[in-house]
Amino acid sequence: MNTLPHIKIVLVNTSHPGNIGGTARAMKNMGLSRLALVNPVEFPSGVAVGRAASALDVLEQAEVVNTLGEAIADCALVIGSSARSRSLPWPMLTPEQSAAKLVKESRSAQVALVFGREDSGLNNEELQLCHFHVQIPASPEYSSLNLAAAVMVLCYEIRRAVLRDDEADDKAEDEYWDQERATVEQVEYFYEHLERVLVEIDFHDPDNPRQLMQRMRRLFGRVRIDAMEMNILRGVLTNIEHKIKGRRD
Repeated sequence: MNTLPHIKIVLVNTSHPGNIGGTARAMKNMGLSRLALVNPVEFPSGVAVGRAASALDVLEQAEVVNTLGEAIADCALVIGSSARSRSLPWPMLTPEQSAAKLVKESRSAQVALVFGREDSGLNNEELQLCHFHVQIPASPEYSSLNLAAAVMVLCYEIRRAVLRDDEADDKAEDEYWDQERATVEQVEYFYEHLERVLVEIDFHDPDNPRQLMQRMRRLFGRVRIDAMEMNILRGVLTNIEHKIKGRRD
């Protein structure tokens, strides 16, 4: 496998165009070509072109969108780079584990690896759109990594995972599943529907949320729902809504 068309690298609100160019170069070095830019501060940019060197094709084909939700809407697996622990812990992977998951699931679905802003990373809302978080185990004495350098580290791990798979030729051992995984877009519609129903049955108070929806996201994110299961859950919620409406009428 020389190219990985189903693995998307996503940069969120990048402030320095040099990091976009450096990311494109790192991606091409490691056999990746799909780049998505979420609301970049400056793009297109001559600085990005200069840093990209021979990876101009990656820049030219980059998708530019306004929100992270748009960038990952078609993805069934999303892993977000997180530089620090959060008040609500999320499933955390090592770089090696994240690469193995991305390569394996990219054989049958679109997947994404997401990086945040240079100064503050991904915010809590963006991190909650991810199924898993990955943290590069840098030295605690100086753990701040340049964005393009962080991309290179994780893209290198992806390349290593590809080479391991090619050498072992273990594709026949892939987990069989009869349905595709639900995409981020489908899951987000489900969360909107779920919250609406929880409010209707007086289980959830939006004015005093107590991290309920974040915990529901974490729960269902661990399960990794497929498309049929998602349809079943949406059907259950719709039936609850009908029952509520019938009793009120």
